[in-house]
Amino acid sequence: MKKLVMISFIVALITLVACSEQSNESEGNIATEQTSGGDLVVDLSSAPVSLDPHAANDGNSLYVMSAIYDTLVFLDKDLTLKPGLAESYEQIEDTVWQLKLRQGIEFHDGTPFNAEVVKVNFDRIFDEDVASPVGFLFDMVTNVEVIDEYTVHIETEFPFVALPAHLAHPAGHMISKEAIEADYEAMENGEPPFAYVNENPIGTGYFKYESSIPGEAVTLTKNEDYWDVKANVDKVTFKVVPEDLTRIAELQTKEADIIYPVNPNDIKQLEDTDGTAVQQSDSSNLTYIGFNLEVEPFTDKRVRHAITMAIDKEELIDGIVDGVALPAQGFLAPTVYGYSDDLTPLTYDVEEAKRLLAEAGYADGFQATILTTDLRSNINIAEYAQAQLAPLGIDLSIQIAEQGAYLDATAQGNHELFVGSWGTVTLDADYGLYGMFHSSNIGAPGNRSFIQNDEVDALLEAARKEMDEATRLELYKEVQQLLVDEAPLVPVYHSILLAGLRDNVEGYFQYPSSFLFLRDVELKE
Repeated sequence: MKKLVMISFIVALITLVACSEQSNESEGNIATEQTSGGDLVVDLSSAPVSLDPHAANDGNSLYVMSAIYDTLVFLDKDLTLKPGLAESYEQIEDTVWQLKLRQGIEFHDGTPFNAEVVKVNFDRIFDEDVASPVGFLFDMVTNVEVIDEYTVHIETEFPFVALPAHLAHPAGHMISKEAIEADYEAMENGEPPFAYVNENPIGTGYFKYESSIPGEAVTLTKNEDYWDVKANVDKVTFKVVPEDLTRIAELQTKEADIIYPVNPNDIKQLEDTDGTAVQQSDSSNLTYIGFNLEVEPFTDKRVRHAITMAIDKEELIDGIVDGVALPAQGFLAPTVYGYSDDLTPLTYDVEEAKRLLAEAGYADGFQATILTTDLRSNINIAEYAQAQLAPLGIDLSIQIAEQGAYLDATAQGNHELFVGSWGTVTLDADYGLYGMFHSSNIGAPGNRSFIQNDEVDALLEAARKEMDEATRLELYKEVQQLLVDEAPLVPVYHSILLAGLRDNVEGYFQYPSSFLFLRDVELKE
């Protein structure tokens, strides 16, 4: 049976804080009949960079870790923030949040979850010797205080209304205190930070770590002692299958139950195959072509404008993703709080692009290299840019790297142009813009264009401190327009998430951030 499912999300995150004092009655502590069982196989395009929540912020790492760990606050399938490991959270002062923790929860190693564990996790994120690449998510936090065994206060430098959304990010996954202490011991013995936890990931999640084959697969087993609704399947194996067509073949031959991502050009093939279907979901992602603003000629805004105006987004979307995407006018998807549809974008205009290049001293063009991962759609974007820029005299070479090498290169500034993507995991503009464009986040945290702009920084800082909703939205609109004008990257499209499923897979859900939610998945006979 063929079906194409479109899940539409309407996000209004300003309601989230209003819900912060409720208990998690709709999702947690509800007995459900476990009828499925079986072993689930999920094919991913790349291996996780790490299984340590404080070490990685790439999609494939987060897909796996989200099944192993829990957060203090979580986003439910209605895209509403709910208490997670914290049974309640409340902003008791402008700069103080109180979290009451659930009692009786144990980590996979049998150790208790409590306030001291929360403090140890945050202390590690802030530890300069550890140098967590996700520390920017909590850089407004000044202190985490243990009030009693199950109460913590989180103090912030300024009023920060988006803190619950940040606590729901996978960077806020809670790791066993014993695992963290073992990781520090390993560091003292010469191991790099994160090595122990990566090999011994211990959370409180609905699956627990069983084994891994580096670069090939990670296997998790059902946590029979899970504190909330238990997983339906007995085991899940995340297989690394880089080639799009190989993932499709494995789905068609029942070697895989779920594959992600699916290339838009392959939708019809799966829809025409008996026993397989494609699930489409709205995303909070941005796919873009980025510039390294520290490398000439991309230091010149006119050059960046010229390249932006030489890219026909509509044609690119129709040709590369079969029209299955939303053209991006700015940097936030419509699913994100703070999105504005009232921006003045740089429009497709080849003649103006040529004029700007000539004005900048590049009438005859120049040579440059565009870096991309080995994902087929990204390679296609690089090839499209290569063709579109050739009439301007820009001779673009394409460099293809596997995910890890790509992340290292763009973090260290060893690139000129690059094809990138960013998912606003929190569904709040602070994460969508501050992480990508504030000068404090250059490199691995997210600012891979290396933009350093005082006005951008000031607006982003003002917006994250603002408590009035209307003023905060206006600040985000202003900074988005400024970024359009500065053009540190070419916003290309907001993707539609495409996952391939066997027809016997039920209960699969994918967040706009692209995270897979596998707890409710069942394998029907």
